[in-house]
Amino acid sequence: MKALVYDGARKVRVKNVPDAKIEQPTDVLVKITTTNICGSDPHMYKGRVFGYENLGRVIETGKAVRQIKVSD
Repeated sequence: MKALVYDGARKVRVKNVPDAKIEQPTDVLVKITTTNICGSDPHMYKGRVFGYENLGRVIETGKAVRQIKVSD
């Protein structure tokens, strides 16, 4: 899959990475369908994590997940 990879301050790129997978019973996989830059992202681009303005659809849940269902 393609992912936005943060390699450090001012070093962000799109890269092919292995598909995400459930690793822990509490994990949830979400297929991102819409994203948006947040007003704080330009500041974070200079050295902190960013990219939390995402919407999507749940495609898989771990065995311990009770309140979120596939397709939510």
